Amino acid sequence: MAFEIVALVLLSAALHPVWNLIVKRNPDTQLGYFILTITMCFSSMMHGLLTGADFSSALAVLPLLLVSVCGQFLYGTCLTATFERGDLSAYYPIIRASPVFVVVVSVVLFSKTYPAIVLLGIAMAVGGGFLLLYRRGSRFLDNPGALGLALLAMSGTGIYSLADSRLMDSIQPSVLVFMVTGPLVIIYAAMWFRKGIVIRWRAMGPSGWEFAYLLLPGVLAYASYCLILLAYQRGGEVAAVTSVRQASIPISVALGGMFLREGAMARRFFAAGLLAVGIVFIAMNG
Repeated sequence: MAFEIVALVLLSAALHPVWNLIVKRNPDTQLGYFILTITMCFSSMMHGLLTGADFSSALAVLPLLLVSVCGQFLYGTCLTATFERGDLSAYYPIIRASPVFVVVVSVVLFSKTYPAIVLLGIAMAVGGGFLLLYRRGSRFLDNPGALGLALLAMSGTGIYSLADSRLMDSIQPSVLVFMVTGPLVIIYAAMWFRKGIVIRWRAMGPSGWEFAYLLLPGVLAYASYCLILLAYQRGGEVAAVTSVRQASIPISVALGGMFLREGAMARRFFAAGLLAVGIVFIAMNG
């Protein structure tokens, strides 16, 4: 990939785990993610209006936009459920392992074959994932429910990444984000308002600074998402882009250790690195 594309992806990778950390630290993860989605929707609308983006161009690619919405919905709902059950540093690497999803889908649905180095990469990614979940003196899979949710979130990432890379041939990043997050705001409202999310918001009674803190994840998430979309727009191939994006994995492990006091950080750094290298092998040779 060109240096410009690599730089865009690495900057996105640096921002992504930061907003994940803030959402994870929110006492109400679902409320935090709902506010994040609203913020992304509003940011994309304002960005598009200020830059003169053609929102009507989305009408020509509605089927692909629907695929992206479905992928984002699967990712968002499973992400928040995973964060409520498990550690950021353990499950974030698995959630971001979308190149593995791309390879599996290609093999199962399209009978594609891969060289030995890709199979080695798969083994490294799977091994790193299991090491991240290991707990000394307990079951190897300490929380199978959280693992299942993390894998579903990872699948959602793979789905919307594949759709987004195609969509960037036709529409602007701000248009894509607005058309995807708009329906998600409605869906999340229907799901979570029934659980008393409005009551929980009123109970929080956030001050000015707390309100700004609630909006920060959405701003960071929008910036991170736009950088990836710009990388696609400039010719970045989806497997290569998602592999470089794995630079966010060691950052998430470090943040989990520093701010969430999650344990066994030396082992998790090693496991996250093993998983990330395996994903790079898959994406660069698949």
